[in-house]
This record gives sequence, C-alpha cells and structure tokens, in this order.
Amino acid sequence: MQPTALRAHRDSREFEVTWPDGLSVRLPFRRVRGECPCATCIDEITGARLLDANTIPADIAPTELGYSGNYAVKITWSDGHNTGIYTWDRWRWLSETAEAK
Repeated sequence: MQPTALRAHRDSREFEVTWPDGLSVRLPFRRVRGECPCATCIDEITGARLLDANTIPADIAPTELGYSGNYAVKITWSDGHNTGIYTWDRWRWLSETAEAK
C-alpha cells in the first residue's frame, strides 16, 4: 500500500504521512533518520542497528526527497547521509508504531 500523501514540514521537523485507510501520522525527522534501513545503519548479517540515535543532530532535516521506482522514497539528509531507501512498507511500519505510542 502506498500513502496518499507524504509531506515534509520543515517548521515542525516532521513528515506527515496519510494512508488510504485513513491513518494519518506525523513522524519526527529525527526518528525517520534513526530508522534508516541502509547497510551503513544496520548490519546486513545480524540486523543489529549500527547507527546510534543519540548521534543524530536535533536539527536533522531532509535536503532532498525522490521516488525510487513506485515502491520507496530516497532521502538525502542534512547530515550528508543519502543511502537509505524507505519503502512504503517501512513508512507503514513507522506510521503504525507512531500510532501505538
């Protein structure tokens, strides 16, 4: 499932994600950056998170967003990181776990 809307709000430092089933959440940029699925941030063999979320700058923000095919968004971050591809499944997981809190 693909979101019906994905917006970056720089003033509040959040992504707003809206889904066809009505789920709508705001996800802090810092949280999304901390959940990067790339091999630099997650060990490919063990699945252990390598990125220490405490090292992510409080003012982190996307500098560029682009589609990766019809299944994901590629984000370039203000800390220079740009290798994570956030699939729709990952956005959905982030959305559902934000709702649960």
